[in-house]
Amino acid sequence: MSDFKPAKKRIDVSVGESVRIIRELQDMSQNNLADASGIPQSTIFAIENDRINLGVERAKTLARVLKCHPAVLVFPGWEVISEDVPWIKPNSNHRYCRDS
Repeated sequence: MSDFKPAKKRIDVSVGESVRIIRELQDMSQNNLADASGIPQSTIFAIENDRINLGVERAKTLARVLKCHPAVLVFPGWEVISEDVPWIKPNSNHRYCRDS
C-alpha cells in the first residue's frame, strides 16, 4: 500500500466545538438547527458543551442539515481526504462542507 497516508491530527477541537463552529459557519442558531434537524435545542446545547455524546445517529442527522460529512463532526481536527468521499468539495467557509 504505497499510496496509504495516515490521518494527521490538525487541531484540538472537541466534538461539541466542531458542531458549534460548523453551525455558526452556516449562520444558524441553535433554535434553527433544532427546527431543521428535529433534535431539541436543549440537546444541541448539551452536545455543543460536551455534556452529552453526539452519537452516530445524531451525527448523521446534524451532518445532513449542516451539509457536511458526519466524520467532520465525530472526528474534529482530523484531516479528511476529499478524494475518498467524492461529494465533499472544499468550501471557503469550511473545508469539508457539501456544495449546495
